[in-house]
Amino acid sequence: MKTINRLKFIAINTKALAATALLVSPVASFASIFGEDERITVGQIMDAFIKQVPGGEKTNTIDTLKSGNREIVVTGVVTTMFATIEVIRKAISLGANFIIAHEPTFYNHTDDTKWLADDDVYQYKMNLLKQHNIAVWRNHDYIHSLVPDGVLKGDVDELQWQKFEDKTIPYLFDFNSGRKLSDLISELKSKLGIKMVRYIGNLNQPYQKVLFMEGSAGGKTQISATSKIKPDVLVCGEISEWETAEYVRDARAKGNQLSLIVLGHIASEEAGSVYMAEWLRKNFPQLKVTHVPAGNSLSFD
Repeated sequence: MKTINRLKFIAINTKALAATALLVSPVASFASIFGEDERITVGQIMDAFIKQVPGGEKTNTIDTLKSGNREIVVTGVVTTMFATIEVIRKAISLGANFIIAHEPTFYNHTDDTKWLADDDVYQYKMNLLKQHNIAVWRNHDYIHSLVPDGVLKGDVDELQWQKFEDKTIPYLFDFNSGRKLSDLISELKSKLGIKMVRYIGNLNQPYQKVLFMEGSAGGKTQISATSKIKPDVLVCGEISEWETAEYVRDARAKGNQLSLIVLGHIASEEAGSVYMAEWLRKNFPQLKVTHVPAGNSLSFD
């Protein structure tokens, strides 16, 4: 569910590169601003994070509070991909009243709830949040707008791919030759905690260039980037099977050495919530912060 404008693979904005030096390391702990004993509110945490994003506050964003309000005094924070009912219950057990989720809480991109007004699942979830005075903030557009992208940074840290990052093309990684597609699949599964992936390609195919596009960038973005950059492997979070997968199938039939690995949306972006938890611990050390993985909603047979 990413906005396409954040995946600009061809021209890298010089201004954004200059901002990298300021944003790779978060600012000094906000504890020094608010004081170790001062109560921290939901709004203060939101504002502190937004200030580190190039351009600051966005006028048109899905990153809004889905429950609660800015004035709630935070007793603890949970970071996660989805504020599921299970995650909410875990937050309650931890004594946390602020959940920072990366994806929607109410089953659609904008978290529109008018169509759910009479739905018993929605009602139960919202009542649970209200009963325990829990604020839920979606941090999607802002974390993806960091330089570097905060979610990708989380993935890179989990995979330990820092030394392979291409310095000129975002999302591209350049590995030494001699490794096979099967090795890459095993590494992704092991380091990102994925039980299984879907792929197109020859498991014995060697690779060097890997284009890693976490989340759901969309078929046109994935295909356009692949066409321009010519990676050996395209790693995606989520795809439309009738778009990206068919392009890769035709590319291979044409003779291109191109493979595809589909991780799953949650698996490809959960590390971003780990990054968010680390940011909170550094900037608000007086708060108890817990990363609670949402897990995969689907099972595999």
